[in-house]
Amino acid sequence: MTTGRDDDALSWDGDDDPTLDLGDSAGSDPAPEAPARSSVPELPRGYTAVGKSSEAVGAAGTPDAASVEEETPAGGDTVAEPRSLGNGALVALGVLGGVYALYAIGWIVGGLRLQGWRPFLVTDLMYQGSLWLAVLAPVLWFATVVLLTRTGRTWVRFAWLGAGAVLLVPWPFVLIGAVGQ
Repeated sequence: MTTGRDDDALSWDGDDDPTLDLGDSAGSDPAPEAPARSSVPELPRGYTAVGKSSEAVGAAGTPDAASVEEETPAGGDTVAEPRSLGNGALVALGVLGGVYALYAIGWIVGGLRLQGWRPFLVTDLMYQGSLWLAVLAPVLWFATVVLLTRTGRTWVRFAWLGAGAVLLVPWPFVLIGAVGQ
């Protein structure tokens, strides 16, 4: 049985180019040696090692740990990159963002329902300022938590978002409602 290039399933113009000839498959030419692999196992791009000895596992295309230590700034400070969230965390973040948006709407509706009681409670300027601070509070809380916990653990982010969901309930809307008494 011949194993030459004439037995290939497809042939194209230029197949007889000597630079393409890697030798016959019978093994007369030794195969080129694979490049030397480092002792550090590598993960595919986009994967992160977790658990015991995860520091020893490198990602594909990243330098070894020894060269990373050489590249750190003189002060020894390293800048942590934001961690990517999983699908469940992204969905939960979107749901909580929607809750905070509804809270802002609830503060608007509930605050406007209290305008009839305003002369008895506070002056007009104080009422308007506190109303718009209350409306912006859920939005500011959500944005602040998301920005400040980018490099932190996911459970810390959701703990702060959960605390804000409890603290920022629009009480005027809850107690009076959209229609009133």
